[in-house]
Amino acid sequence: MGFDEFLGNQRIVSALRGMLRRGRVPSALLFTGARGIGKYTLARMFAQAANCERLQDDFCGGCAACVKIARLTDPEPLVEAGLAERGESADSAAVERTPLILETHPDVWLIVPDPVRLRNPVARPMIRVGQLRAVQRAAYFKPQGRRRVFILDGADTMRWNDADLFLKILEEPPDSATLILLAATPDSMLPTIRSRCLQFHFAPVPVEQIETFLQAHAEGRSAKPAERKLLAQLAAGSPGAALSLDLVESARLRRSVLDLLNRAVTGEKYGDVFAATAQLAKQENESFENILALFYSLLTDLLEFSVHSKSSFLRNPDLRGEIEGLSKKINWEWVVRATQGLDTLESGMRRNIGRQLGLDALVTSLSAR
Repeated sequence: MGFDEFLGNQRIVSALRGMLRRGRVPSALLFTGARGIGKYTLARMFAQAANCERLQDDFCGGCAACVKIARLTDPEPLVEAGLAERGESADSAAVERTPLILETHPDVWLIVPDPVRLRNPVARPMIRVGQLRAVQRAAYFKPQGRRRVFILDGADTMRWNDADLFLKILEEPPDSATLILLAATPDSMLPTIRSRCLQFHFAPVPVEQIETFLQAHAEGRSAKPAERKLLAQLAAGSPGAALSLDLVESARLRRSVLDLLNRAVTGEKYGDVFAATAQLAKQENESFENILALFYSLLTDLLEFSVHSKSSFLRNPDLRGEIEGLSKKINWEWVVRATQGLDTLESGMRRNIGRQLGLDALVTSLSAR
């Protein structure tokens, strides 16, 4: 039990352990990296190590503090309990008055994007003003143990004007508290907040390490060796993604995206194309952000083939034949244009552009030869 169980990014682990060993822990940390790469897991481990009753720069996993904080490993039941306690009919006032705070130890808080309701969650959960104000007040409380730790998962979902609440804490940081902000990329946070945090970017975990990781877990042991290898390749360096990936569903969804790109190239009837975009934008269980990530992944493979006809490095090796077939209809300039259009769509998502409308515009622009 301890930091030795963490997979990958050992330079970050070493840096955090050094801070704890020297007793010089910063007031704010920013962890960035892909979904499932381990940002939240390491933040939770850090909270355990910062309050472990037996060790200074690691955690034992057996003391009372470690056991309590370990309950945050799977926050979903805690989220459900919090929403049920607040009530299914909560309005905006109730959401701010009773912020969603996950606390299994007096000195460790987990803040997650608030979905508002349990049965009918909002389209895009976000960290809300009530949660930020609660953290702002509690950060200056004296810890019962060694250190107060506030983990803000999905910190990039807070509104930028609400994020200003953090500036007072970051400008006058308490000596006995650390805020750990988790986000996909540094530029998704306000520059004024980003500049006041010690930043750590999580690099992708090598495929071989993810394969070994899968073999050690029940979810991975049930898969065949070839399936484990494919899971590790499709996970793009994220162990958490490898554990949760459904190969059959993943192949179906990626083929749908590839088929849409093919329709754009061949210039099929707009009615058929728009029906396909509607399916991807509104009727899939996967989040639209993850669907956009599939577009990027496939476009990267198409670029590989447009430059190297016998590319051996593919992010979607199980779709090699289909990708190679489409690559013969396009060139690298088309891939660049498609990527730029995808960048515009992703940027528009932050301004609440309609998903299908944006996808329709992208596909229409690609069909013009």
